Amino acid sequence: MKRRVIIVALGALLLWQPVAGPEAADKGLSSDEQASELSLGVTTERLSLGVTTDYLLGPEDVLDITVWRSTDLSKIVTVRPDGKISLPLIGDVSAMGKTASQLAGDISAKLKEYKENPQVSIVVKEVNSYAIYVLGEVTKPGKYPLKIKTTLLQAITLASGLTPTAARNKIVVFRFGKDGQQIKIKASYDDIVLRDGTVQNIELRRGDQIVVPSENMVLTP
Repeated sequence: MKRRVIIVALGALLLWQPVAGPEAADKGLSSDEQASELSLGVTTERLSLGVTTDYLLGPEDVLDITVWRSTDLSKIVTVRPDGKISLPLIGDVSAMGKTASQLAGDISAKLKEYKENPQVSIVVKEVNSYAIYVLGEVTKPGKYPLKIKTTLLQAITLASGLTPTAARNKIVVFRFGKDGQQIKIKASYDDIVLRDGTVQNIELRRGDQIVVPSENMVLTP
């Protein structure tokens, strides 16, 4: 009798599967991944983007803008090269250099002319504007779109490392400041890796250009 009860119980466990919501099923996730998402209360898409609340929007970023109880005003838009987006009723809105929360506030303020107490939410669906350029004596120079915050050392790794002729201690990062002026930040690879030079391992910003010169290009005093 006890053996029969145990067999029935095992059969019930095998037949039982956790029921995942339709969003998880649409993504083609395994049951374990679905259960993990449900327990965390977040989506894989948001986690993979690495978008934080202080992320500044830029050209080619894709935004899902929702205006509560207004499906006609809600839409998915892409930030244009001029840094603006276009929405029904209010037309062009500047998005570049703002957080999603700031942009939502600007849209809400403009919509007050047409709608009482508009509530706007924005989800960053695709991060396409966060890109850097690694040039010079690296194995794979080029433009590198980024999804998360990245340091100088990580950028060199993305470019498959330095070449044998690289002037590893003469790295320069060219960056545009808030006033539009270009500034130069110097860094030493050996200081970062071998010495206490972590302060030189700067967090990169959108549009930074990392230049690794060759030893032949470096002028000696």
